[in-house]
Amino acid sequence: MLTSRRFVWLLAIFLILSSTPLYAEWVALDAQYQLHLLQTVYVDADTILRDGNLVRLSALIDWRAMQGGRSPTRFYSTQITKQFHCIEKQVRTLAATDFYGHMGTGEMIGGDGHTSESHWVTIEPESLNQAL
Repeated sequence: MLTSRRFVWLLAIFLILSSTPLYAEWVALDAQYQLHLLQTVYVDADTILRDGNLVRLSALIDWRAMQGGRSPTRFYSTQITKQFHCIEKQVRTLAATDFYGHMGTGEMIGGDGHTSESHWVTIEPESLNQAL
């Protein structure tokens, strides 16, 4: 017979083993759009939001080697929110956050705010921004 205490333990174990982390579904861009071999750029398709001619999305840059200055500002990944103007072929960065760990994990090191909300730049052909 299953006691209530044993039932609670079995339920807790089941919940722990069956739970899955809620990570973004990062999809790597094609190799031709990666800037260099020291990084991989990903996009989360679930974050793509369109409002007329404006499109917003989240991208992640995962560095193979640690970036930044001296500790504590060193990081392995950067999550960026960008907005694209499809007709004007321009882009602006709305927010950027650096993380100590790979793939946007670990301690948040810096950023976390609007970086260039009023600064639109032209999207260059065959660039990372065009790929995004």
